[in-house]
Amino acid sequence: MRVEVWTDMACPWCYVGRARFEQGLAAFAHRDEVEVVHRSFELNPQAENGTVPIIDAVAAQYGRTREQQVEREEQAAAMARTVGLGFRIGGRVFGNTFDVHRLVHFAKQQGRQVELLDLVFRANFAEERSIYDTETLVDLAVEAGLDAAQARDVLGDSDAFAAEVRADERLASEMGVSGVPFFVLDRRYGMNGVQSAETFTQALEKAWADRTAA
Repeated sequence: MRVEVWTDMACPWCYVGRARFEQGLAAFAHRDEVEVVHRSFELNPQAENGTVPIIDAVAAQYGRTREQQVEREEQAAAMARTVGLGFRIGGRVFGNTFDVHRLVHFAKQQGRQVELLDLVFRANFAEERSIYDTETLVDLAVEAGLDAAQARDVLGDSDAFAAEVRADERLASEMGVSGVPFFVLDRRYGMNGVQSAETFTQALEKAWADRTAA
């Protein structure tokens, strides 16, 4: 069975949702027969990389006060802690994740996608390191087991793995995915947002039962 997961590494709910899905998958009896495919989704494709604090940028984007956005960050941090994830508030910056997605596709080609995904999420949310900085991304790539020179070459070539990112985003559009995290189970069921681990397990069980009954 295949599960496709659309995420953006700048999305706190994707950070938490990924951890909860992994917990739900671990409790699924047929977990070793599940292929998880990670797909790209840009929440802010028009954004420019810079130094604007994420709280101020997102508050302005959605018409919230700074206090309201801080409250949402605190909610996300509390949720992250329930699954053992670190989450700092106040130091992240706003940017465009297209290059990050391209690098993740390179990591997939090298068999290190999951490792890089986890490291990018951790760097962004638990360590508040800028995932829009080339050297930071190269360091994370090396930590994930990738070659530094190759990673730098990918980041320096805007066409490298761009088609793969766009293909994921096009598929998301065709399937009506408008927000992340979004989980598609065996092209039968869609799940949006942060679900409980138990809900993920139940959905996997239902998709599996329907698959074997077909």
